[in-house]
Formats: sequence, C-alpha cells, structure tokens
Amino acid sequence: MAGVFAQNVASIRGKVASFLTRPAAFALLPAVSLGIYWTGGDAALVSAAVVTPLIYFLVCGYRSFDVIFGGTRKDSGLVDRSDFEMLTKAAFDKAKETAFTSAVFRVEIDDFEDLTDRYGQAVIEGVVKRVSERLVAILREGDAITQSGDSKFSICLQPIRQLDLELCIQLAGRMQGALEEPISIDGTAIYITSSVGFCQHSGMRNGSSEKWIVAASAALREAQNHGPSAIRAYSEEMRQRSETKAELREEVAHALESGQIVPWFQPQISTDTGRVTGFEALARWHHPERGMISPADFLPAIEQADMLERLAEVMMYRAFNALKEWDNAGVIVPKVGVNFAGPELKNPRLVDKVKWELDRFDLTPDRLTVEVLETVVAGAPEDIITRNINGLGKMGCSVDLDDFGTGHASIASIRKFSVSRIKIDRSFVMKADRDPEQQRMISAILTMAERLNVETLAEGVETVGEHALLAQLGCDHVQGFGIGKPMPFEETLKWITAHNSKLQDVPRIIGNRTG
Repeated sequence: MAGVFAQNVASIRGKVASFLTRPAAFALLPAVSLGIYWTGGDAALVSAAVVTPLIYFLVCGYRSFDVIFGGTRKDSGLVDRSDFEMLTKAAFDKAKETAFTSAVFRVEIDDFEDLTDRYGQAVIEGVVKRVSERLVAILREGDAITQSGDSKFSICLQPIRQLDLELCIQLAGRMQGALEEPISIDGTAIYITSSVGFCQHSGMRNGSSEKWIVAASAALREAQNHGPSAIRAYSEEMRQRSETKAELREEVAHALESGQIVPWFQPQISTDTGRVTGFEALARWHHPERGMISPADFLPAIEQADMLERLAEVMMYRAFNALKEWDNAGVIVPKVGVNFAGPELKNPRLVDKVKWELDRFDLTPDRLTVEVLETVVAGAPEDIITRNINGLGKMGCSVDLDDFGTGHASIASIRKFSVSRIKIDRSFVMKADRDPEQQRMISAILTMAERLNVETLAEGVETVGEHALLAQLGCDHVQGFGIGKPMPFEETLKWITAHNSKLQDVPRIIGNRTG
C-alpha cells in the first residue's frame, strides 16, 4: 500500500510540475499576484512572494533536477526502472509540448545464453557490469539508463532541439563500438556484440511514454532478427507488422478449430522408380479476409500462443484422413510426413496419442513419418523427447531428421534417435548441378548415410539438373518445387494421376547405388 501511495503522490507531483512549468502558468502569475494584493493587501503579497518560490522548489525542483537531470542515478550511473519510466514520461511530455525531441534506445547483448554457458554466471555478471559502465560513459549526464533485463538496457535521451535519424544511428553505432572492445575478466578477454533498437519521439507523437518504450522494444526485436550487431529504427511498417502479429496471435485458436489452418501436401518421389513415396503435410492458413498468410508469419504466432501441440494434432488428424482418402481412391501413397516440434515431443503421452489416432483411422504405424528438426535432436537431453522419438520409432513410425546439415546433430544422435531417413537441407541442394563444392558436400552426406544404413531425401529440388544429379549421386528421394508444389488435398489426386501417366515416358536414371 505504501508503495502504491508513493507512486500516486509522485504521479500527482509530476502532473502539477508539468502544469507549473508551462508558459501559460507563468503568464498567470501577474494576474494571481494582483488578486492576492487586492484581497489581502501588502502582507498577503509579501507572504505569496515567500511561499511561491518554495512551492516551485518542492514540486518543480524535484521534477527538473532529481528526475530529469539524473538526481535519481545510483553510483553505477543507472536508475531504477520506476524512475526510468517516470523520466521517460517527463521527456515524452516535454518533447510533446515543445520543439525539443528525444529518443528511447534498447540495447541487448547478443547470444547471452551461450556466453553464460561458456564463461559461467559469475564471469558474465562482471561482463554485464562493464557493459553498463561503458554505456553510461557514452551518455550525457541528463540521459537516463536502466538495466531492464539480464542482458538488456533501456536508455532515454534528455530532450534536445536537434536529434535526427542520422544522429540516433551514430549514437547506436558508438554504443556497439564501445561494447565490442574486449572485456577483461580475471585475465580472460571476452568479446561480445550487441543489437540496438530505438524509437524517436517524432514517431510517437500520438502515443504515450509506455508505447514509446514498447516501440523501441519492437525495433530491438527487428534488429535481433537481422543480427548480430544490427541496428533498427522503429517505423510505421514495423508498427503495422507488430499489430498484425498481435492480431494473428488472437485469431490462431479460432483458425485451428474452424478449419482455416489445414495441411497442404508436397509430394516426395523415388529417384530410382520415379513413383510417389509419400507426401509431407505443411500447414497453410487461408484467412477469410487476408487471404493466404505466410507460414513465416503465422507459425511464430502459434508458438507465442502456446498452441504448437494443438497444431500438430490438427495436422496429424487431417493427414491421416488424407491417407484414407487416397486409399479409397485406389492411389498408392505409402506414407505422410507430419512435423513435430519441441512442445509436442515433450508430451509424456505422445506415443499413446499417436497410436490412438492410427487405430482410429485403421492405419498401421509405417504410414506415418515423424519429421523432427535437426536442431531439436541436437539439443535434446536424455529426457522425454528422447523417449518419445524412440518410442514412435519402435512402434513402427518412420523418423525423418529434417534440415540435415544446419543443426549440428552428431552422427551418434542419428543412431540414438532411430532415424530412418535424413532430409538434406535445401541450402546444399541449390545449384548443386553447377557447383562442384555443393556436389562434394552432398556426396559426403550420402556416403555417411549409406554407411549408417539410413535413407536420404533432398529438399528444395527445383530443376531437372538438380534432380538428375541427386539421382546419379545416389540420393533415394527428392522433394521440391521442381517435383511438385505444396497443394490442397483436392489437387493431389489429379497431380498423382498426371505424374503416374508420365512415368512410362521417363527413362530410368542409374546412379552409383550399391546392392
């Protein structure tokens, strides 16, 4: 209660100070003085002359010197978060009421968790302290800085007359340059980088000090998406994207339950026979008003809404339904691949859930391919994720290691997780028919897979040349736009019929297969 009361007093005090320091308040002083003299005479006028400066000192002096000009700074040069918010509001109001301007910066150390794992918590605390000291040294005394997270700092510049975009970028660059100098802790030189996002007051004139800070945070996230060592300024486009993402987070639950988010199926074919060996189920969202929404936009929204597990359930149900439809139509689709991410794989009852769904559709486990990102496998400890992947493999499901070559999974992890096929990432496949280095990389992966008795599938195959090269090198399966784009289920039957009709006209490509 005492803390709330103090905040209320500080808020009222700030509002009174804001009014008393406006030009309109000074314009009223002669009229007020005349009124006091008229009603109270000389004695009242003398008393007012003594009391008025005291009032300004107690109210406006606190606001001007204690808050705006750094009186709340600790010995470290930082201010408390509550003081920072108060200062930011004061700076926002002053910039709004005058020709002055300001900016809020957010600075965060890149790869902070990796640094902590590498050097230890005690050393990193020393690094963060040095970072704060260097940032304080760059700023003016009237600027405010607070530590707003383990590795994050917030800065509000004292309002000045001239502060354009170029000056803000230069200041952000000076911050990054200062932090990139080696930091010596116990004789160890530690090198760090940082990302910086900022928002100028001119971009928030119709907002509030709270939204100003949020805008700087959005700019920081944008910088981190293009980092490390990136700098981004808040923009109208960024605001629109942020609002769209917020709206998507609110709509994903309804979209999943109403059938707006459904699988589209991309074919996978054998390089030996050319026949369809499966389809991968890829989530697609057809919004009733916005049309098709990119997975790059809605998948993060689903993750932020903590609904990745529900997405996997929807995709699995519809994929199994597609298998039954293909069976009923008399076309051969041996299996369908469904992507499983971290949240689904952490469900202790995942194996039972998958078995129940297979029984529900009267399908055998070999009709399901569980696709797991290499990054998930590489970082999975001996826990429920390991047990689930192995449990699904023992049940008879195929296990595909997705995006192979990008997530640093060891060879041992391929055996540990009963991986039946590795999917070679498209970054290795692109222009492989014209790039000898790419060919050597693919050959090395295929040789390793052959020694481990693991099948291979190349993703992102877009040209006939890439397809032919992969077949000659001995890759078992291919997938990509050059084979077929992801399509709604209704189009798959027509595509399969057209593809099978062309097989008799295509000569078989004999590669360097063994056995």
